[in-house]
Amino acid sequence: HSGTTWAPKGKTPVVTTTGARFKVNVLSTISPKGELRFMATEKTVNSEVFCEFLGRLIANATAPVFLIVDNHSVHRSEKVREFVRSTQGKLRLFHLPPYSPELNPDELVWNYLKNHNMGRMSHGGKKEFQERVATIMQSLQKLKDKVKGFFRHPIIKYTEMFGDLCTD
Repeated sequence: HSGTTWAPKGKTPVVTTTGARFKVNVLSTISPKGELRFMATEKTVNSEVFCEFLGRLIANATAPVFLIVDNHSVHRSEKVREFVRSTQGKLRLFHLPPYSPELNPDELVWNYLKNHNMGRMSHGGKKEFQERVATIMQSLQKLKDKVKGFFRHPIIKYTEMFGDLCTD
């Protein structure tokens, strides 16, 4: 639990949680049309897990998928390059410059999840934590205008050049 709490005057505030820390790894991508796709996993995100996410991303795509990724070693791995080649143009990755997370529109998803939602909640256990992450991400999927708004952030404006690649 983070944030503030209260108690009657003279009483100590008590936050009822396990005190344990939990984690879930979430991969996601957003589009200027307001679409959000994500995958939550307990696994460590390695090349195999990332390729699984990419496979899900392009599974029913009717047009090529253009994906902006940061310079995480997994994104640059040989296994990922082989996977992208195997899609025969159905998937293209564009790498951001090193040390530039502020250019990644998906960082605004993480800010929404961590700072505006999960960081202000207490959790009763691992399962509850994971379910809340999934619920918040699913609710964000329905907020297309909010997701579109991430692309209007001044530093993310460079993504406008991809607008012609997004058809309605």
